Amino acid sequence: MAQDISAQQIFGALTTKGKLPVSINNDFPVGTGIKSTNLHRLSYGLPEEVGMSTEKLNRIDSIATIVIDSAMAPGMQVLVARKGKVIFRKSYGYHTDKKLYKVQNTDLYDLASVTKILGGLPLIMKAEEEGKFTIDTKLGDLMPVLKGTDKEDIPLKEALSHNARIVPWIPYYLYTIDSTNMKPSEKYYRRKANTKYAIQVAKDFYLRTDYKDTMYQMMADSPLLEKKEYRYSGLIFYLFNGYMEKEYGKPMNLLNDEFFYKPLGAKTLTYNPLEKFPINDIVPTENDKTYRGQLLHGYVHDQGAAMFGGVNGNAGLFSNSNDIAKMMQMYLQEGYYGGKRYFKNETIQKFNHRYFEKDSVRRGLGFDKPQLDDTKATCGCVSPKSFGHSGFTGTYTWADPETELVYVFLSNRVYLGSDNNRLLKSDIRTKAQQLVQDAIIEK
Repeated sequence: MAQDISAQQIFGALTTKGKLPVSINNDFPVGTGIKSTNLHRLSYGLPEEVGMSTEKLNRIDSIATIVIDSAMAPGMQVLVARKGKVIFRKSYGYHTDKKLYKVQNTDLYDLASVTKILGGLPLIMKAEEEGKFTIDTKLGDLMPVLKGTDKEDIPLKEALSHNARIVPWIPYYLYTIDSTNMKPSEKYYRRKANTKYAIQVAKDFYLRTDYKDTMYQMMADSPLLEKKEYRYSGLIFYLFNGYMEKEYGKPMNLLNDEFFYKPLGAKTLTYNPLEKFPINDIVPTENDKTYRGQLLHGYVHDQGAAMFGGVNGNAGLFSNSNDIAKMMQMYLQEGYYGGKRYFKNETIQKFNHRYFEKDSVRRGLGFDKPQLDDTKATCGCVSPKSFGHSGFTGTYTWADPETELVYVFLSNRVYLGSDNNRLLKSDIRTKAQQLVQDAIIEK
């Protein structure tokens, strides 16, 4: 225990304030000590230290048993932190139904759309804070490809709130499939990389380098929806991919590493994890039979993000639960973590705000927010100030400033097939969230 606490004091999660009660020779007189300040990094401890019940939190074990026994997912990770202290961090089940590798707390999962708030949104907030644009800037002024289109006058605020009539998604990969055999066309793909085919979408599978321009043009040419209402769309996060690379002169993966992940110590939060981690530390996502014809293991599940080389604001991030919690804790602390300020308080407040609530839009700017109707975005037990996001692969994270809670749920439910909706239909992620809320015994 002394070693554990000492380590946390060294990296600034706990303070040091002890003083020697006696002298040690002439080198350390009585009263000697080093006083440090709390850098507001996540520390680790027991639920009761932060007003929660160990017994009640352990009910999450029963949720995990249901998930695995009912073939909702082969395995999962769950993390709970409160008041800056991780007090529940468990892994359950296996990487796959073959049961060869047990899920470890250090293993990485494909985060799918959780990438939007951990990969795309941080860079958007940083650029907005630096004055490169405002939330009222028109998309046409940000992205030349949208000039002269029906999207050029859409304010960024509407696009990030999913209230801009932008189509939910575009099946980019379908346009590269040979209609005669329903397999990827040799016009677009090669098994070995070269300068013309340099975008890696999976193992030994490379897309034409110039196809990114085609995808951007597809986004520009896509028709707006007839009715203006809340419709979830990832297109704005695709479009920012090109904007960030042009504005900062680096791809999004390097920018996020430089500005956020490395300073936070979130080393597993990464794009293209095979470049950094052994394959057995990464949980396989799905056997893709419709597009890439292989098990996706360390390559992003989302087809569109894959066609961008695995680096995108819409999807592409991998991580374990602990490193997701670091980003979410930084948001919860309004942009401050580990002795470093990443965002101004007002920036977090600006993006964690509903601008179109009167139009029944529950979202903030990029951040998801609690439901306004019968839709199960959360357990219904969190405050209006709370925020987070879910992911198609079976992932979810949420933070609540009112209770100072961070909750992370990771799984690979699509390993059993993209049509395996048992986890979604059972609302497992939000039921576990309810158990977390129920475990609070002191405000």
